[in-house]
Amino acid sequence: MKESKGQNDRIRYNILTTIVYIIGIILLIQLFNLQIVHGEEYRETSNSRLTRETAVRAARGTIKDRTGIELVRTETGYSVEIYSTKVTDSELNESIKKFIEILESNKDEFVDNLPIEVNPFKFTMESEEEQKEWKNSNDIDENFNAEQAFYALKEKYEISENDVNQARKIMAVRYEITRNGYSNTKSVIIARDISNTSAVQIREQNAKLAGMNVVTEPIVSYTSGNLASHVLGYVGAINAEEYEERKDSYRNDDIIGKDGIQKVFEEYLKGTDGTKQVDMTVDGAITSEYISEEAIAGSDVVLTIDANLQKVAEDALEKNIKDIAAGKYGEKSDADAGAVVVMNVNTGEILAMASYPDYNPEKYAEEYDADDTTGKYMNRAIGGVYAPGSTFKMVVATAGLDTGEITPTTLINDNGIYPYGDRQACWYYRSYGVGHGYLNLTQAIKYSCNYFFYDLGYRLGIDTIAEYAGYYGLGKRTGIELLGEARGTVASREYAETLGNGWYISDTLSAAIGQSYNNFTPIQMARYVSMVANGGKNVDVTLIKSIINPDGTEVSKEEIENHTKETLGTENENKEDLDVSKENLDAIRKGMKGVTSESGGTAYSTFADFDIDIAGKTGSAQTGVDGEAHGWFVGFAPYENPEIAVVVLVEKARFRRLYSRSGKRNNGRVLWNELRKSNRG
Repeated sequence: MKESKGQNDRIRYNILTTIVYIIGIILLIQLFNLQIVHGEEYRETSNSRLTRETAVRAARGTIKDRTGIELVRTETGYSVEIYSTKVTDSELNESIKKFIEILESNKDEFVDNLPIEVNPFKFTMESEEEQKEWKNSNDIDENFNAEQAFYALKEKYEISENDVNQARKIMAVRYEITRNGYSNTKSVIIARDISNTSAVQIREQNAKLAGMNVVTEPIVSYTSGNLASHVLGYVGAINAEEYEERKDSYRNDDIIGKDGIQKVFEEYLKGTDGTKQVDMTVDGAITSEYISEEAIAGSDVVLTIDANLQKVAEDALEKNIKDIAAGKYGEKSDADAGAVVVMNVNTGEILAMASYPDYNPEKYAEEYDADDTTGKYMNRAIGGVYAPGSTFKMVVATAGLDTGEITPTTLINDNGIYPYGDRQACWYYRSYGVGHGYLNLTQAIKYSCNYFFYDLGYRLGIDTIAEYAGYYGLGKRTGIELLGEARGTVASREYAETLGNGWYISDTLSAAIGQSYNNFTPIQMARYVSMVANGGKNVDVTLIKSIINPDGTEVSKEEIENHTKETLGTENENKEDLDVSKENLDAIRKGMKGVTSESGGTAYSTFADFDIDIAGKTGSAQTGVDGEAHGWFVGFAPYENPEIAVVVLVEKARFRRLYSRSGKRNNGRVLWNELRKSNRG
């Protein structure tokens, strides 16, 4: 038995050994076949095929108005990307030259960030420090001028083109791909939003354009030109600082929100890029491509503004400013800027927000100076601070009534010149040589009697006035979901001390009519007027109606609020309701109604024929320049059941000089007329 078992083991061993030898022989034959027989063929195939992975850009989410009208959307455009290939510098330069010729023949443009101009040679960077840093980062002698730097790069890139203009074009593309660090697996965008004609021609000549590939890419499109530009903001190429902060989820040639809603809600709007596999020969010709991971579009942001009302507000504001400047309502002025805010008095939702001058968001990066220090294109509705003038008188009126210093029936005799402080005169006395005589609070608001409010301010004192300004949220941020909101200042002893100044009776009198250190934003004034209209209820000012994710779910209000606070570092600083009796507020509101609907009211000539009862208040605030004043109008409607508040500001309107002999103002505030014409007004 033992002998039989040993024999069986030897047989199995021999069989196993034989199998191993056979497998080894097969492998050797196959290896010989691969390396010797077909080696050259396979090596050629291997060397001629590369697989690259590239991003499929996600479409940004749309931005819509409250009715669903798309204000910003993503459209499909064509861009050109380039990979590094095994071609010489001269071959690459020749490919780029052909690429540029195709684009220029169709009036398309390539990416050009080269900071050197020719004819004449000069750097586009103004500071010597920037020039020095750029030259060091590009291995150029820091003592070189622009012409020397140009020829240093020309030599570095081995550009043989003699014409400096043509050489510069090739250099711009070479600089872009060098700057962004392209490789055989990482592409760089060298042209965006090209025409279909260019895209077809580039694809047809792909074999001659080393490493270049036409890709479809989402292009941000603004459907209505300049409409709501300060609200929507604009997008642009990501810069080095932005990329460093977000490089885990962004490419260094991505588009990113730069201002407005586009910036504040960038995380929601961006979307998630997909992935595409591209097969390419070593000399850059595309052989095949396919999507391995689909892109996910960004979330849609729905705003509270109404696009139709926004257009009405913008058109009326621009017309108003130009008419005032031209002298249509009095003498000519330097009026050239302003703002409008339309707010729901009960919810704080912004229905329209206009700032003039505006800009085209699609062309901001090319046509506007992003480093403008004059503030020409700032959002004046939230970032401009102005003395409120007589529109502040409702604050002082509230303080007087609520503290019991006066009642709605208290009479104060305006005899023209107030005896305390600097003996300021009422505007009526300056115009006609007499005062208004005895007035109660409602009449004082209607006629905008300075004397009445000098006296009331004197009785109250600055501390009480400042306290009630704070109750209305003046000098406090609203927490609106935009960058650049200013806080403003409330006139007070404390603020004067920060400037090293004392406080005097004349300061209190000036503050009582909206001057002194009082400086507020139009958005704060809209919240203040809304509180007067709605009975003193604080409102949370907002531009965001909702955010809808790609899967149809809605982002919670709490998440939106937390995101806004984290992004801006601000929030609504006015949290409490104003506890004022209805009787007292009615006396104030009645005076505001008299401003627009009764003879002698400071806006009666504008609103006399209105079929909607409007409560309002005019204001002209001195700027410190002789004869120059900013013009205000604030109001709410309908009077009996308030729904909206409107605030209009015109810079340098010179309203202080626009009195007629009848005492009425022809101040050119046309917004309400335009609102009435609007089907949503």
